[in-house]
Amino acid sequence: NIHSIFYDNVEGSKELIEAIAGATTYGGRVLSILDLLFRRGPNLILLEAKPDEILCRYLSDTLGLRLPEHAILSRHGYQTLPSVLSVTAPAETALATLRDHPAPWVDGFVTDATLVKIAAALGKRTVTTLEGSKNGNNKYLLYRHQVEQKLPVFDTLLAADQDQLRVRLQELRRMGYANAVVKAQIGASGYGMLKLQTDEPQREAVPDYLFFEGPCMVQGWIDDEDGKVRKIGSPSVQMFLNENTLFLFDWTEQILSDESVHQGNMSPPLYHREHPTLQRELLRQAGIVGRWLHSQGYRGTASSDFLVIERAESLEVILCEINARVTGATYPAVLARYFKPRGTWYMRNIAFRRGLESKDLMTLMERAGVLYRPGATKGMIPFNFNTDSEGKVIKGQFVCVGDDYNECGDLLARAWARLPVEWGYDRD
Repeated sequence: NIHSIFYDNVEGSKELIEAIAGATTYGGRVLSILDLLFRRGPNLILLEAKPDEILCRYLSDTLGLRLPEHAILSRHGYQTLPSVLSVTAPAETALATLRDHPAPWVDGFVTDATLVKIAAALGKRTVTTLEGSKNGNNKYLLYRHQVEQKLPVFDTLLAADQDQLRVRLQELRRMGYANAVVKAQIGASGYGMLKLQTDEPQREAVPDYLFFEGPCMVQGWIDDEDGKVRKIGSPSVQMFLNENTLFLFDWTEQILSDESVHQGNMSPPLYHREHPTLQRELLRQAGIVGRWLHSQGYRGTASSDFLVIERAESLEVILCEINARVTGATYPAVLARYFKPRGTWYMRNIAFRRGLESKDLMTLMERAGVLYRPGATKGMIPFNFNTDSEGKVIKGQFVCVGDDYNECGDLLARAWARLPVEWGYDRD
């Protein structure tokens, strides 16, 4: 339930939902990987919208993936489910399916208070605790742990309100920063984060929801406009935590917009051969913060995001944040490494100017010779479609797999060369 991503911060969630095209169909991304993550089964997933049948047939019949059973549960239905479960007789079919399902666990996009109540009403446990989920997504708590562990951190000041924020920007200006980033303690997909210039008074107040969880972090912004910076990288380490073990299973380069909003991923980073010690340092820091995440009570998939700064005399690696949930990189990483354990993968969100029938889109990819089939050395895997009110595809998530980036780039070019509508890359 993407509406829970900021927990009780309704305004923050509202801003994010309004920015995402086809938000109700985003949950369909999990359909392709749920049985790869939780293999014992049987699994049942509740989605806000019906997944595309053409795509589901490709995932199951062509790729041979075992898809979980699914049912539809609206946002309102999710919020009211705890009270409904407590008063409704089990004979009612849909509720009986939930009560009688053999799975011992309940999980969600995040674990919020509603999910905990649903699990209790069903006599099941949540995979992670409410505290573990929320603390694991709190950027300020993570920053404090980095400081305690003597890990590299950004120059960071705290601002409890709009007036303090203006003062902190001036302080960072005196420290030599032209720009700063304001981070709410909990945010996602670019919401809860705001880049500001330090030399101009704020023309407008930042959104109040940034202060919902308490003081914001105001950090010095580092980019390649600094003459001493040769290159900036944005790698991410993918991890999975169970009760006893922390697994670090892939590392990617994030593809970010100018506003540092996630638009895709590639693995491995293009520069990984230039710096043979970089992966070791990323895994070292990811291991430290991953164990902290485990200590908070979190279990499941997560991503640790970094900034790599190459200067003439040094290479600096700074952890930016951990996302204690499935992220835009989780889906392609799990799928790509399942079908092609070694090699390269490249994931992009592709938005279409007008809606397309999913059948036409899949046919176009088939005719272009890019649609992945098991056993092939390369190909493109569509793993979710975002649809409009008519059920037409307005955006999709696609991962290309191959031996190198040239192959992956060629797949994208061939797929959309004859597309009858305009298209472009979009946010996750």
